[in-house]
Amino acid sequence: MTSLVRIWALGTNTVREAVRNKILYTLLFFAIVMIATGVLVSMLSYVEGERILQDVGLASIRVFGVGMAIFLGIGLISKEVDRRTIYTILSKPVSRAEFLLGKYLGLVLTLWLQLGIMSVAFFLVSTLAGAPFDLGHVAALALVGFELMVMVAVATLFSVFATPLLASLYSAGIYCVGHVTRDLVELGARSGLDNVGTVTAVIHRLFPDLEMFNLSIQAVNGLPIPAAEIWWPVAYGVLYTGSLLAVAAMIFERRDFR
Repeated sequence: MTSLVRIWALGTNTVREAVRNKILYTLLFFAIVMIATGVLVSMLSYVEGERILQDVGLASIRVFGVGMAIFLGIGLISKEVDRRTIYTILSKPVSRAEFLLGKYLGLVLTLWLQLGIMSVAFFLVSTLAGAPFDLGHVAALALVGFELMVMVAVATLFSVFATPLLASLYSAGIYCVGHVTRDLVELGARSGLDNVGTVTAVIHRLFPDLEMFNLSIQAVNGLPIPAAEIWWPVAYGVLYTGSLLAVAAMIFERRDFR
């Protein structure tokens, strides 16, 4: 059995385990409720009701999607250790890196499945409300998928050495910082202080630039989306995810479970 086959087998098994999680369905239910609630919110405005509806919908998808990513990612290792199944798995011809990648793959596939369901709900609500839905919305939803991919990698990294509570706090902190790194760089440049500018630039390079995955404004307002605003975030997300998983694998290889 090749390495890719073992990773895929672990990934599909992880999907089967994840879809049985009741909390995941709870988050999905509230996400769909929030998407539908956008209709009520848009009715409070006499102008731009369709834009408000879709703003609420896309924001709900991103927030609940990230919530699912963190929830699933932080339990990646701890659940296996608590159930002591990790000892059985690692006793087989499966390396720790393959185990980690397989679990990660399964979580990403699960999240993309949930994203697909939320996207269908968003499309139906938009259509019923008479709001436009075009390729710009498809691009925005696709990039949400890559943002979730990065966030699962972040949660996976913290799960290999931190408790679930700390891993969730760290992951949520990374998410918040990741959406303001561009603002920090701009503030650092405006401060006129070299030290401040250097620190903000370092933060921008180390932390994920999650704002590049946000095309909500362009999609909701029907603005043109250059191809570079799609393929560059995709490439960035893949490279950043690969780096996080490489670090996570190195830490996981040195972790003692005895």
